[in-house]
Amino acid sequence: MFVRAHCAVRAVLGGSSRGRRRTTWALTAALLAGCTGGLLAFADGGDSGAGDRGNAVAQQSSMPRAVADRLDLPWPEEGQTALAVEKAGALGVKGAQQPVPIASLTKVMTAYVILKEHPLKGGENGPVVKVDEQAAAEAHSLSESTAPVRQGQLLSQRKLLELMLLPSGNNVARLLARWDSGSQKKFTAKMNAAAARLGMVHTTYTGASGFESTTRSTAADQLRLAREAMKEPALRATVALRSTKLPGQAEPVRNTNKLLERPGVIGLKTGSSTPAGGNLMWAAEIPDGTSHHVVYGVVLSQRVGTSPTEGNQAALESSERLLDALQERLPAALAAYGDGRDGRR
Repeated sequence: MFVRAHCAVRAVLGGSSRGRRRTTWALTAALLAGCTGGLLAFADGGDSGAGDRGNAVAQQSSMPRAVADRLDLPWPEEGQTALAVEKAGALGVKGAQQPVPIASLTKVMTAYVILKEHPLKGGENGPVVKVDEQAAAEAHSLSESTAPVRQGQLLSQRKLLELMLLPSGNNVARLLARWDSGSQKKFTAKMNAAAARLGMVHTTYTGASGFESTTRSTAADQLRLAREAMKEPALRATVALRSTKLPGQAEPVRNTNKLLERPGVIGLKTGSSTPAGGNLMWAAEIPDGTSHHVVYGVVLSQRVGTSPTEGNQAALESSERLLDALQERLPAALAAYGDGRDGRR
């Protein structure tokens, strides 16, 4: 069991219960005031079997532990997971929050940085970008996911974001990096600067696509990114698409995120490789009467060492189980807390 907070807190220390209470309130006040760093987590770093699911609880913002306990979520038995409810707070983390390869989840940060540098308002498509020789050549790679672009092709910024995020085109991610910064190395520096600003202290980006296993992060850090990235309207609209059309190609380019087939799911991104296993970052709206709750989830390191296909399927199944439980139990759990039936007001 560990607690990690990345800020300095001045607290009144003492051996008495009064001193300990003062310390607790000082820490809480500092954390809620917005100290930087990763998700404040009470995470189980040992075995992750069904017996310790109730301990997989993180506290952030106003989310009470009583709500997370009431949910009794089916946390994945491998890798690491993080969940949160928009405007309420963290539901929990599971698994040791140590940096691991995240594969194509990397592209969420690539899109986030591109949109910060080149915002798209409303239905704007943005500037036109010319596909260079490198991106066209990489489109024929047999060792990584790519998008079928051709040299000299003129595509809008929005279309390139779609080709990067839906079929997970590594070649397009690197093309966007070169377009923005002149080189992937310079763009990666922007990615790491953005991660630092967001408090993703356990994250290191070494490329724009996620192909490199040296790009590493934690579920808690990626959850933080998911919540920020979905504030960008153009990104939010893109990751909700099932497919996109590429000029000159008859067949649509389809989204690799099969979780979108489930009611309420509004994005986000898949990522899989042999060293990373299966990874899935997702967002969903859960109905609650006349309103809804937006829930974010990140599942990492499913079936590490197997094929990308097997890892991706495992991440999908783990996420589906969590989503099923949340759709069934979250509204009642939040209502019970709000009604004071958990002993709170």
